[in-house]
Amino acid sequence: MIHVTPLSRLEGTLRLSGASHLLTLLSDGAVFLRPDGFGADRCLQLTMHDIPEARDGYTAPAPEHVEALLAFARRWDRAAPLVVHCHAGISRSTAAAYAIAAMLQPARPEDDLARDLRRLSPMATPNPLIVAHADRLLGRQGRMIEAIRSIGRGADAFEGVPFVLDLR
Repeated sequence: MIHVTPLSRLEGTLRLSGASHLLTLLSDGAVFLRPDGFGADRCLQLTMHDIPEARDGYTAPAPEHVEALLAFARRWDRAAPLVVHCHAGISRSTAAAYAIAAMLQPARPEDDLARDLRRLSPMATPNPLIVAHADRLLGRQGRMIEAIRSIGRGADAFEGVPFVLDLR
């Protein structure tokens, strides 16, 4: 299972989920201390801004970021949950969870996964650059991009509500 949460709810999500792995997606300059019990082998922190396209002065999500998060997820044994978070739990984290779920469930249709994401998180607005890089890296030929476009922008919110993406 993949638990998606905003930073403000991370501590409680980690405690309640019993997660073994943690994926953190935060902007340059964000202060984040790796939680106790999560060594470097079970915690990956990626630094990128939540922007939909490259912009001077900002770190856009890059193919290398998505390669790293997919490689991290491949090493996750799935015996206990993975928690994915960004600042708001709306864009970077939902895109990362979508990419990981697509990688781990290669036969599942992309649009089915996107509709499930929308059902679980009405405010989810997956970062389009993360989705596009994942689509290319996973050889999905634009289907991930189109599936996320089809669910549209999520409901306006300051931050998302934690949710669980079940991979069974």
